[in-house]
Amino acid sequence: MKEEEIERLRGVVRDCVSKHLYSSAIFFSDKVAAFTSDPADIYMQAQALFLGRHYRRAFHLLNASQIVLRDLRFRYLAAKCLEELKEWDQCLQMLGEANVDEHGNFSDIKDSNVMIDKDSEDREINISSAICFLRGRAYEAMENRSQARQWYTAAIRADPLCYEALECLIENHMLTYEEEKSLLSSLQFAQEDGWLSSFYSCLIKKYDKASVIEEKFNKLETEDISMEPSNQSLICTLKNNTDLLACKAEYYHQCGEYQKCFELTSVLLEKDPFHLKSTMVHISAAMELGHSNELYLMACNLVKDYPQKAFSWFAVGCYYYCVKKYDQARRYFR
Repeated sequence: MKEEEIERLRGVVRDCVSKHLYSSAIFFSDKVAAFTSDPADIYMQAQALFLGRHYRRAFHLLNASQIVLRDLRFRYLAAKCLEELKEWDQCLQMLGEANVDEHGNFSDIKDSNVMIDKDSEDREINISSAICFLRGRAYEAMENRSQARQWYTAAIRADPLCYEALECLIENHMLTYEEEKSLLSSLQFAQEDGWLSSFYSCLIKKYDKASVIEEKFNKLETEDISMEPSNQSLICTLKNNTDLLACKAEYYHQCGEYQKCFELTSVLLEKDPFHLKSTMVHISAAMELGHSNELYLMACNLVKDYPQKAFSWFAVGCYYYCVKKYDQARRYFR
């Protein structure tokens, strides 16, 4: 088959993935890999299998190739398959031996190359950062919080764009306030990512003076990012960004300004009813204000949409607490 015909098939695979037609992507990627035996095409086939939730088959394909031993992308995707299969020991084994200290400095025992991705983006998250994050996930699943914290720290230090690592550290309360501040000050942001540094500073624990915290929010809300320097009409800000406003609502709740918090989260949830961080703060503020009707409606909707999530039953408990039915509340809080 001619190279241009194979390239057209690769385009078909990419298009199938973008349209979430994973069975089609698996079918055509399998044919491309058979025609070429190119490592990049084998990787594309494994990606299609992974996205189609054929984790065991994708792992077998990657593991059967000798490339998995010398290419980080192959090893990482194979480990991701094992993550989905909840085989945590094998997941860590696939990633290889590595050492990390309490400050997030790490070193791999074995050096590996990274293949050239034909479809790579201009700006990629460092593959080492992704691997560190996956190690953290594995250790957290194995209830080793100390190792999980160190690897999450390593992930965000390896690449500040790995937001998920910072999210895990913050949401799981793995760092003290001083440790969070120290971590943020150690991150090496690109020049164009100054806004991200400011945003991260709003996500961490808010124990500074009120004036300092308000200044952080104001800076982000007023900072302009020009999409095209030649066109001043294309100016973007984060003033109405849901994540930023959720952080602000969280700060109001922390300060005991429950009415301001409730008003802000009400606006946020009208805009994005399924923004879970806003939902949690909204429930807490509603309970403090004694808004039992709001809590009843929230609890009903959450139990219907997220029956497996703890916060749904937390909302039910908050409702019963609000109406002074403490025995029922205690049952759901457990």
